[in-house]
Amino acid sequence: MSPTDQNTPPADSADQSIAAEAQPRFRVVEYALILKPRVMSLVVFTAWVGLMMAPGAIPHETAIIAILCIAIGAGASGAINMWYDRDIDLHMARTMNRPIPAGRLNPLEALTFGVVLSIGSVVGMAVYVNDLSAILLASTILYYVFIYTVWLKRRTPQNIVIGGASGALPPVIGWVAVTGDVGLGAIALFFIIFLWTPPHTWALALFRRGDYENAGV
Repeated sequence: MSPTDQNTPPADSADQSIAAEAQPRFRVVEYALILKPRVMSLVVFTAWVGLMMAPGAIPHETAIIAILCIAIGAGASGAINMWYDRDIDLHMARTMNRPIPAGRLNPLEALTFGVVLSIGSVVGMAVYVNDLSAILLASTILYYVFIYTVWLKRRTPQNIVIGGASGALPPVIGWVAVTGDVGLGAIALFFIIFLWTPPHTWALALFRRGDYENAGV
């Protein structure tokens, strides 16, 4: 073996070194992915619609904080959902490359991340917006995690019908952020989203039927 060979680290060692150096940057990306950015964007849009349609007005700073808290709460719910569904995600082509089932993110870290963001979003809403919007945000997170994800998703094909209530609440929260109460307009927005959700989700389920059968859901 030449001196050059002795001083040259093995290829796998070099790869590990590169991975270790790149890890912090990539971990930020993985944490962002478990927030389900596409779902977050839809939640932000519907919450913004509720906020804009509500009678009255609030300071721009308060409106921004309200939307931010709703977005963080939605992302936190998604992170906890990914943590809980990591076993079935392994069996679905659409989800097997998600950060947790793919092994790029530790499940406990993902759960902790989701719980901390959930608490932070609700506290922020209570402190900077109003109590009722914070209660509704907390209820939405809890409903999505425990009613939809834990209880319904693996038990009945009707999970999205009952669980869809959590997806219909963001415009109500946006409305309440302005008014401090739930008006008829907020209820109308709730039912529009609630009735739109099942056909949209069932269409996806039919398209991905094989995936869902493999996962047993």
